[in-house]
Amino acid sequence: MINYLTAGESHGPELSGILTGIPAGLTLDIDKINEMLSKRQGGYGRGNRQQIEHDEIIITGGVRHQKTLGSPIALTVKNRDHAHWNKIMDPYSAETKENTLRQVTRPRPGHADLIGGMKYNHKDLRNVLERSSARETAMRVAIGAICKQLLNQLGISISGYVEQIGSINADESNPIDTKEIEQLIDKNDLRIVNQNKVAEIHDLIDKTKKNGDTLGGIIRVVANNVPAGLGSYTSWDTKLDAKIAGAVVGVNAMKGVEIGDGFDAATSMGSNVMDEIDWNQETGFSRNSDHLGGFEGGMTNGMPIIVKAAMKPIPTLYRPLQSADINTKEVKKANVERSDTTAIVPASIVIESVVAIELAKAITETFDGSNLKRLEEQIDNYKKEFKEF
Repeated sequence: MINYLTAGESHGPELSGILTGIPAGLTLDIDKINEMLSKRQGGYGRGNRQQIEHDEIIITGGVRHQKTLGSPIALTVKNRDHAHWNKIMDPYSAETKENTLRQVTRPRPGHADLIGGMKYNHKDLRNVLERSSARETAMRVAIGAICKQLLNQLGISISGYVEQIGSINADESNPIDTKEIEQLIDKNDLRIVNQNKVAEIHDLIDKTKKNGDTLGGIIRVVANNVPAGLGSYTSWDTKLDAKIAGAVVGVNAMKGVEIGDGFDAATSMGSNVMDEIDWNQETGFSRNSDHLGGFEGGMTNGMPIIVKAAMKPIPTLYRPLQSADINTKEVKKANVERSDTTAIVPASIVIESVVAIELAKAITETFDGSNLKRLEEQIDNYKKEFKEF
């Protein structure tokens, strides 16, 4: 079964990851992993950090001659900015006046700073923000890129894009074809499908940056050709839509998840929400619509999977909000760390990645994932069985 672990701090030497459960025999395209990492660094509204970093994956285990071995895959992404922080983030030296110059004692509202410091008893909140930083998602994107290549080999495609930034909705068509989505979002630096909204959103981001404020938005992920029957209705912790929702909220700043019509379904009549069942000799059972986002009873039903994520604005404001110093208890403005005006564009890559990871997990839980050829054969037989039901 696929699983993973990440380690590393935002300004530490590197990010590390261990990915287990990827079948042996998968040919990895390293350039595509680096392409996903590059996309995560892009997008209108990003800060200066992305001009320093140039993320590239380093593989130190589990791959030989571009093919996975079935053993754990060890991954590294170097933090180039660490060169400016190597004394402050040095794991070997004891604390001195010189290497604790950038202590954080005024927590940012909406960030992990204060509660993390209280929980782990850190008097320098840098110990919290370095790990709670969204910099960690670079490794999840690398891991997701590998899972996405596995899915592609199995005929499953997935695409994440930005549906809304701030108050501006840039998606009225709700496309479900991943090829169409990719063609549309590659035409702009916002990963939106409606090209007519680009200038308006650029203007909103510029004004927000000038005001020292930040923006959130909504992300939509679509996956095509996912086999029916992944997940299970038999227990709450086997429902795949629940696992996907948990993975999405596990990404920094995500505050809500929708499957299919989501909250809109709550205000609709059942007759307008349930996806009617059809059958024909060629394809077997199908649905006439996809209001439920490809899930029934916690299981995939063969329709496109549709997941939405609501991202709050970034909590680091260049016009900081009120806070209180954890040492003196004096009410002051919060600390200011280098940040973005909005990270909704790279976040769409991250959400796409974690959904890909969960789908790959579900497949290797359902079938023998030791070897890619065996996995492909099992899925083909499984699909034939469903078609003939």
